Amino acid sequence: MTAEITRINTAAESKLIELFGAAKGGVYSGASLDREAAFARFAKSGLPHRRIEAWHYTDLRSILRDAYAPTVAPTEDTVALARTRLAEMHVEGTRVVILDGYFQAELSSNLEQPGVSTRSLIDVLGGGPSGVIDRLAVSALEAQESVLSLNAAFMQGGAVVSVAPGAVVETPIELLFLTSGQRAGAVTTRSLVEVGSGASAIVVERHEALGSAPSQSNHALILSVYDKASLHHVTMSSGAEAATQTVASIIANLGADANLVSFALVTGFGFVRRQGFLTFNGAHAKGDLRGISLLDHQGHADTTLVVTHKATHCESRELFKHILDDEATGVFQGKVIVAPGAQKTDGKMMSRAIFLADGATMYNKPELEIFADDVVCGHGATAGFLNEEQLFYLRARGIPEKEAQALLLEAFAAEAIEGVGTDAIREVLTESVGRWLRQRQD
Repeated sequence: MTAEITRINTAAESKLIELFGAAKGGVYSGASLDREAAFARFAKSGLPHRRIEAWHYTDLRSILRDAYAPTVAPTEDTVALARTRLAEMHVEGTRVVILDGYFQAELSSNLEQPGVSTRSLIDVLGGGPSGVIDRLAVSALEAQESVLSLNAAFMQGGAVVSVAPGAVVETPIELLFLTSGQRAGAVTTRSLVEVGSGASAIVVERHEALGSAPSQSNHALILSVYDKASLHHVTMSSGAEAATQTVASIIANLGADANLVSFALVTGFGFVRRQGFLTFNGAHAKGDLRGISLLDHQGHADTTLVVTHKATHCESRELFKHILDDEATGVFQGKVIVAPGAQKTDGKMMSRAIFLADGATMYNKPELEIFADDVVCGHGATAGFLNEEQLFYLRARGIPEKEAQALLLEAFAAEAIEGVGTDAIREVLTESVGRWLRQRQD
């Protein structure tokens, strides 16, 4: 005799069902991007919770007490607010602006840069090539990750950026996600960056709130790096308020001899979950995933990675660092899977954390699943306080305690920043770390 168990929806899940019902009807062509099918997948499993291993330390079902209505299309006031901010920001290459979840061509810059094609996600879904739509669908992952199904159901917009085969794009392509922050709302985007065979590009993804109203964000970015192509991807997410809740998913696929360097900087004291799925589909590819999380107050930042080696002679590196103050919580979960036949795999994974207060918490969970016999794989994790001997050395030379701490912390962060993007990008990242450290001294 078996008992049938019925899952009871939380208030947030019930609200999401209500919101989707009110917005239902906008179903895109192509069964793989059918909003109703995507929401049905979500409704079946609901929000992820601690009983799901990958979400054990970040129970979204408990964290999400309510669900906000999707943000409305930008108004004259929010566009004017964005223009004021954009006037303060320097741009060299292509800048793609997505405001409150909606692609804004009139706010974007240099969309016709040689070798780069930029289109609105909605335009592509309405009549784009079937191959591009299939890559946007990520159906296999959506079946496993309910937040990706939720993303497909509610996505408001995004961009599809294509770098032509053989093109060498020297100026960064910026994906700028702005939230007006004038009223509470949910922002859902999905974007695709494709780097053609033999091409190279730098993509800088920035997230910024223009106001302080509570927000819930669900972003998905798909990276397709083809044979012998190179992509440097940098994410900067700063100033997260306590009421900010963000889930960001990165899905990357590498061809033969491809190279990907992806770096994420997270600062603030809201809730952030960044999950990455990197797959090596071609031989001799290299993937380097890095990040720094600077957390204070009761901030919560979760980095969860699944790196799958399907091809031979590939190299993966993961290095993530956390600096934790007050009662902040950091999470690092990294899984490297070496499929049968993926011989000569070289994989290394490391997580390092420094506590600045006794109330901070760090969870580390590295994993290896190896189904090939000719591989070199390893992982490690460290957590602790600043070295007292190093602090004493600096203070003995007249450096105040806070400044001595900042010097050591900047050196701690520098290892992860090294080799990312261009000199100018590394300077911006280093300055962002320094700014957060200086704020601690105030």
